[in-house]
Amino acid sequence: MAQIFIGGAWPYANGSLHLGRVAGILPGDVLARYHRAKGDRVLYVSGSDCHGTPVAVSAAQEGVAPEEVAGRFHAEFAECFRQLGFSYDWYTRTDQAFHHKGVQELFLRLLENGYLYPQTVSQAYCVADQRFLPDRYVEGRCPVCGAKARGDQCEQCSALLDPAELLEPVCKLCGQGVQWRQTEHYFLALSKFQTQLEAYTAAKSTDWRENAVCLTRRYLTEGLQDRAATRDLDWGVDVPLPGTAGKKIYVWIEAVSGYWTASRQWAEETGGRWEDFWLDGAEADGAGPDGAYYVHGKDNVPFHTLIWPALLLGAGGLHLPDRIIASEYLTLEGRKFSTSSNWAVWVPDLLKRYDPDSIRYYLIANGPEKRDANFTWREFIHSHNGELLGAWGNFVNRTLAFIAKSFGGRVPPGELPDDWKEETGRLYAITGERLEEGRLKEALEGLFAGIREANKYFDGRKPWAALKENPDHCSETLYVCVQWIANFANLLEPFLPFSCARLRNMLSLTAPQWQVQRVEAGRSIGPVELLFQRIDPSRIQEEEERLAASLNESS
Repeated sequence: MAQIFIGGAWPYANGSLHLGRVAGILPGDVLARYHRAKGDRVLYVSGSDCHGTPVAVSAAQEGVAPEEVAGRFHAEFAECFRQLGFSYDWYTRTDQAFHHKGVQELFLRLLENGYLYPQTVSQAYCVADQRFLPDRYVEGRCPVCGAKARGDQCEQCSALLDPAELLEPVCKLCGQGVQWRQTEHYFLALSKFQTQLEAYTAAKSTDWRENAVCLTRRYLTEGLQDRAATRDLDWGVDVPLPGTAGKKIYVWIEAVSGYWTASRQWAEETGGRWEDFWLDGAEADGAGPDGAYYVHGKDNVPFHTLIWPALLLGAGGLHLPDRIIASEYLTLEGRKFSTSSNWAVWVPDLLKRYDPDSIRYYLIANGPEKRDANFTWREFIHSHNGELLGAWGNFVNRTLAFIAKSFGGRVPPGELPDDWKEETGRLYAITGERLEEGRLKEALEGLFAGIREANKYFDGRKPWAALKENPDHCSETLYVCVQWIANFANLLEPFLPFSCARLRNMLSLTAPQWQVQRVEAGRSIGPVELLFQRIDPSRIQEEEERLAASLNESS
């Protein structure tokens, strides 16, 4: 039994979740469900990023305290993830005392180990607002590509930046130009980890998605630069040193540390052992981490492949990321998601009108796994009707409804083909291999190829015609189809947990297991219900008009 850690990216608690955010973190839940079904011990954590500039800016715009904004959206996030079936072992928030204490502990360990040092620097200062500005409060043009960028990173070319590098920098809040004033901050000696991180990246390159490998190699080729680890802020984790009033630990250090603090909080609250997932060679019955997945979007790559490993190396003894599951970007009807323009599909709104399994299926089957993907209402609704309903739901319903009507609701007797168990076992193996390698789309495609073959088998055997002419033939057909249904209920559960749970209930199956399952003849089938309902294609136009109206309202 392996010890598997899964860390899902922490969404900023400054606004509602939109579909683009969910697309990058859904693979984490698929992996967690798969490993649990396989029998592994899983610790799957995440939380709401309640500090940082986005939250503070939203609070300033509303005229309320940051705590109010963060608390409101944290509650919304938790409910959305619950409705989407995210099976977090622990979902927390960064503005809790437990997290603050853990981050400060890590900060002091880095300082003691010689990886933090003080330095007087020039920091952007807004005269109009009379305050030092955190990096994301400074906006300008990227010195690398010329696009509009914020002071810590350019979203266009992914360059890691310092505000002083921006061209034509201005204050995000008031739009006025900034001054540069002297202040003292602590810096992370990231350059000291250059050689270690080069070796680490080389060793892990086959375990990461290509975008993570390419971006990380680019940063390493350019040479790692030391980065400020503290900032003059009102909202965040206090620097735990004398003479540092008004200074906070920089959010890019603090937020990724949440993976570790959330694991420790989970252990304290549940009695589990966080050490089994974090300490190499932990002494708990010889247990130790066997794998650590980090699941996030492309814009978070350097923070998970360079910054976080550097922090773990600097602290000493903590397990580094093994697999980086970084998704590309999701666009909406051919345009970039824009919260300011209300060009988005908001998750709370989407969940009011559509089945969560439909959302999950679309984001895996058509999501931004290897390249940017585009969400359209036409594809979403046709995907539901054509695959979930037309292929999977149809196969289940035609089989179970036939048994309910013609066999008294009991699985009829039959014999399986000689190679059935071997072939089904091979499907479990290849699906698991694809999942562990982050090839979720390929895994799902393989399962639906099997479902289409099962439908062809049903059609070719014509059980409706054989019912009177050759009842044994009919019985065997349905018996084989039930075995497929039971095993697809296991194989699809990581992707479609809600419909698979209803199906297991119909067949009186136990919790999903990652192994070949067989349903005995004579088992009673519970009330048969449709797994999915057809969505009227007229909804496509309705949704497109709703989206256009929301954009017009914001302009």
